[in-house]
Amino acid sequence: MKKVIISQPMKGKTEEQVRSERSELVKKLEKEGYEVVDTIFPDFTNKGNIPLKYLAKSIEYIADVDAVYFMDGWQNARGCKIEHQCCVDYGISIIKD
Repeated sequence: MKKVIISQPMKGKTEEQVRSERSELVKKLEKEGYEVVDTIFPDFTNKGNIPLKYLAKSIEYIADVDAVYFMDGWQNARGCKIEHQCCVDYGISIIKD
């Protein structure tokens, strides 16, 4: 089974909002035969640069999946843009809205 993660703008959103925004997409991807790897990391503390920690962890996960699905608005989110460039540079399949 192919593995995929979802890249989406998260700035200013709660974990619940992020999960809600992607819930239908997760179902769709699973119906298409993908295993959706969860990249919401609720265990980060308020120490350090949390967005950068998320990005570092996401890039680690990108190394172990077959594709990354970029949700609408990704091109306006700095972390998503970096994830996209990683996919381009390292040959990870890209799926877009």
